[in-house]
Amino acid sequence: MTELHESAGTGPGDAHFAVFSDRADAAAVARSFARDGIRTLTHASGRPWLVGHWHDDEILTARAGGASVAVIGCCPVDGGELRRRTARLRDLAELGPLARSLPGSFHLVAALDGRSRVQGTASGLRLVFHAEIDGARVAATRADTLADALGLTPDVEELAVRLLWPAPYPLFERPMWRGITAVPPEDALVVGTDGRTVRHTRWWTPPEPVRPLGEAAPLIREALKEAVAARTRQGGVVSSDLSGGLDSTSVCFLADRSPARVVAGTWPGRDPADTDLQWAQRAITHLPDVEHVVWDADASPLVYDDLLGIDDLLDEPTIGVMDRSRVLHHLPDLAARGSRLHLTGIGGDHVAWCSEAYYHRLLRTSPLFALRQLRGFRALWQWPLGGTVRALADSRPYGAWLADAAHRLRDPSPAPVATALGWGMAPRLFEWVTPRAEHLARRALLDAAGTASPLHPDRGVHADLEQIRSCTRVIRQWDRMAARAGLPMASPFLDDRVIEACLAVRPGDRVSPWRYKPVLGAAMRGIVPEECLRRSNKATASMDAANGLRDHRAELLALWEGSRLEELGLVDGAALRRLALRPASRGLSQPFLYSTIAAEVWLRGLARAPLPRP
Repeated sequence: MTELHESAGTGPGDAHFAVFSDRADAAAVARSFARDGIRTLTHASGRPWLVGHWHDDEILTARAGGASVAVIGCCPVDGGELRRRTARLRDLAELGPLARSLPGSFHLVAALDGRSRVQGTASGLRLVFHAEIDGARVAATRADTLADALGLTPDVEELAVRLLWPAPYPLFERPMWRGITAVPPEDALVVGTDGRTVRHTRWWTPPEPVRPLGEAAPLIREALKEAVAARTRQGGVVSSDLSGGLDSTSVCFLADRSPARVVAGTWPGRDPADTDLQWAQRAITHLPDVEHVVWDADASPLVYDDLLGIDDLLDEPTIGVMDRSRVLHHLPDLAARGSRLHLTGIGGDHVAWCSEAYYHRLLRTSPLFALRQLRGFRALWQWPLGGTVRALADSRPYGAWLADAAHRLRDPSPAPVATALGWGMAPRLFEWVTPRAEHLARRALLDAAGTASPLHPDRGVHADLEQIRSCTRVIRQWDRMAARAGLPMASPFLDDRVIEACLAVRPGDRVSPWRYKPVLGAAMRGIVPEECLRRSNKATASMDAANGLRDHRAELLALWEGSRLEELGLVDGAALRRLALRPASRGLSQPFLYSTIAAEVWLRGLARAPLPRP
């Protein structure tokens, strides 16, 4: 039996598990998952129900009559309330309204009269996968758990797809192994009484963006307060990023109002023009009870740091490996200061702002307003008039856009205005990607184009949802890495209730060329001081990235020696080695290489350690 890799961990922040039906054949499969360190929660019959890793603080269960419910993750629901809800459960469909009523971020699992239901979060931060194993349908929160049980190897076409920059929806949500099915974040998985029959059922839809900001601001403020309170209500010590930006500053001020003692950490940028530290120091003058730690800018790991040493077990490639060292570096120090949880402002950019693509529809429904705003965007982003007109006139449905992209994979990168006002950034491949990989990626795109629907008919809503779900694919892996490093992370902006409150705001109130993050400014007024709300920009860390290219080019060169992707015929290793010797070349100065590095690092991780059972 496969040995559990040390990175699996059992501490808080890394709950992962498999779900089994209340049947003898499922119980036989569950027994093959059991080993030292694995926890098991049983059905009333005594057969295994949940098998995996979780901390006692991360799970709440209730059982009444023929119903059992488990909430795994961060959710401040009261045990008595969950028991009452469970006792009233007559249909598994009632789990959808229950999930939509609760703050936090969690998996919700239920069993009722022989049927099972499993769901994650609409954000995509907590996912669900399923596969048939020895005749039993098994659900799991990690795809690699199921791949290991089935003895699968990664699918080469899926690897080729992940070389796209970027891989568009729905391709980036597909598992890396054939035979495993991903449940869309907006759906729940229901397994029938036979333990084999499955269906996906919709439990979440995004709100229509129609609420005026004045009406929405109190609701956003309350949702974000509840999200932070869900992590801080237990008191103790928590830490928080304090970059000086609006997102982390808002989280820090909310945490300061909680029973917890707060340690705030600031990483100054290396660039002398970076003003993060000044804004963080301005905020800390209003937080006398918060301990402020300012790290040495020169001690911060650079982008591309330690790529060869990454041994985390991940169930898909992630561009998050580029910044892994930077994200984790300060966590042990914060843990030594007593922190039990680290709060971030990640996700604020994705929910407190929105895509300019909304103006494609607004131009047709509110032309005078849209034209005024579009003039401002053209000046702000330097969009050329011709390109702006072409982007606004483009009315291709999503499938046609995907199909067209499939035939332009080697074209120059699309103009920023086409990305901003369209369905998203059209995927591209670069010179180091082989014709074989191009053929596989094109085939996958064309197959998807024939059936894919956008996440919402409005390309603005679609773009927002895709960006949120792309972000959470990275953050779910960072969360796992942070738990392994000894200090769990949490990103309150990515809670479903916060996302819903923000997405409900009218797009003209969310994105404007005249105001920076007006939603967050309005929602945090009275909590964050006015002088801190006046910031109208953010640091880019471009110097850190440039320095990382120069300082770590030897590691990048070593990454392509004996490349797994080259062995599979997907990349030209010689071309990548030439690029690594020229850190100022186009392929490295832009993030075009990120997806290739992510796939290579992931494959090396698979070779270094066996895949885990839950």
